[in-house]
Amino acid sequence: MADIVEEIREELFKLQDEKYRDFQVKLIPGKDTDTMIGVRTPDLRKYAKTLGKNDKIEDFLNNLPHKYFDEDQLHAFIISEMKDYGKCMEETEKFLPYVDNWATCDQMSPKIFKKHKTELLEAITEWIKSDKTYTIRFSIGMLMQHFMDEDFDVAYPEMVAGVRSEEYYVNMMIAWYFATALAKQYETILPFIEGKKLDTWTHNKAIQKSVESYRITPEQKDYLRSLKIR
Repeated sequence: MADIVEEIREELFKLQDEKYRDFQVKLIPGKDTDTMIGVRTPDLRKYAKTLGKNDKIEDFLNNLPHKYFDEDQLHAFIISEMKDYGKCMEETEKFLPYVDNWATCDQMSPKIFKKHKTELLEAITEWIKSDKTYTIRFSIGMLMQHFMDEDFDVAYPEMVAGVRSEEYYVNMMIAWYFATALAKQYETILPFIEGKKLDTWTHNKAIQKSVESYRITPEQKDYLRSLKIR
C-alpha cells in the first residue's frame, strides 16, 4: 500500500505552489501549512484523471484518513471521474465520513450520478439524516445539482427545510439551496420563505443570496427583502 501512497505524495509535492498554499490555508478552516501542500485545482484534476487508470489506486483510496488536504481533494476528483455507478457510490460512501472541509465536499461531484437519479435519491435521503456536517452538506449539494430542474419535486425542499443544525457549513448550504431554488422554482419555493420554514439566520441568508442573484427579477427581490426577519 505504501508504494502508491508515497508515490502520489511525492508527485503532489512536485506540483506544490507555496504561495498558493499560504493563500488557500486562510480559506479552509481547520487546515494549516502542515496539512496542506498547495497544489492548484486544475493540476489535481489532471492528475486524478491519470490515476483513475492506475490498477493500484484502490490502495490510495483505502488509505484513510489522508494526511494532506490535497490528498483529500485528489481523492474527491478520482471519485468524480469514476464511470461505474456501483463502484463510484461505494467509494463515495466510504470517503464521505472523512470529508472535513467545504472545498472537498463541494468539489466532489461524480459525473455518473446524473445517469442514476433514482438510486442517487435513495442515498441522498440517507446522507441528509447523518450527524456529520459534510455528509449533510454533500446531500444538499447533490439535491441542488441534480434535482432542481426537470427532476424537481416539492418533497426535496421539504427535506432540506427539515434539517436543523448548529453548523455554519450546513446552514450556509441550506441557504444556498433555497436561493438557487427561488431562482429556478420561484412559485413553489416562495411559500417556504413566506411561511418561515427555515431558522432565522438561514432564512435571512437565503434571501440575501437570492437578492444578489441576477436570475431573480427586481420585483421578486423587493418582495423577498420585505420577508427578512428583523
